[in-house]
Amino acid sequence: MKFGVVVFPGSNCDADCYHVLKNVFGQETVYIWHKDADFKVDCIVLPGGFSYGDYLRAGAIARFSPVMKKVIEFSKAGGLVIGICNGFQILLEAGLLPGAMLRNKNLNFRCQDVYLRVENTNTPFTHKASFKQVLKVPIAHGEGNYYCEPETLKQLQENGQIVFRYCDREGEVTPKANPNGALDNIAGIINEKGNVLGMMPHPERCSEKLLGGEDGKIIWESIIAYLEGRGGRG
Repeated sequence: MKFGVVVFPGSNCDADCYHVLKNVFGQETVYIWHKDADFKVDCIVLPGGFSYGDYLRAGAIARFSPVMKKVIEFSKAGGLVIGICNGFQILLEAGLLPGAMLRNKNLNFRCQDVYLRVENTNTPFTHKASFKQVLKVPIAHGEGNYYCEPETLKQLQENGQIVFRYCDREGEVTPKANPNGALDNIAGIINEKGNVLGMMPHPERCSEKLLGGEDGKIIWESIIAYLEGRGGRG
């Protein structure tokens, strides 16, 4: 399987994602420059960071990078796309996922470990996890306050598109466990088709014991197993 990690001006988690996929999981992995629109991979990773310095708002300018035309075409053809932190914000700006990101409710940049509850295991990104399994994954963002209109939230809930919610250590979804004020404690969502995931926490930062935890591995393991079972290239 071949993974492509997109690099925008200001990306700073691209090397982390590349390292995990290439060196921890032994997958063929390449960097994709934001001006490149000619590539063939099985899964596209939009990493975290501050694309274009987060000018205007996070992800607003990156959405117009040449590579995004290919990302949109790839996703519409059923290709797997995962956007992490800034990557999630870019997916929202590009219209590949519904909703928007607001500044954190307390207006502070939050850099800490959080707990996530897996709400849907019937996805290419979480099928190796258990329903309501609790994962400890770090966050690092200033605009992670997910918001959408009531009707959109209802659709997300009814369609099982909420993949991760912030919770406490015991798996209870509470306001106190919400680090940024996100609507319905949403930490990650998937598109209706099920092939595009956006999540604010960073699984690539907790995929090795050396970094203090390996809970993020289950997401990469799910993706790899799904691709191996499906075969082919997007």
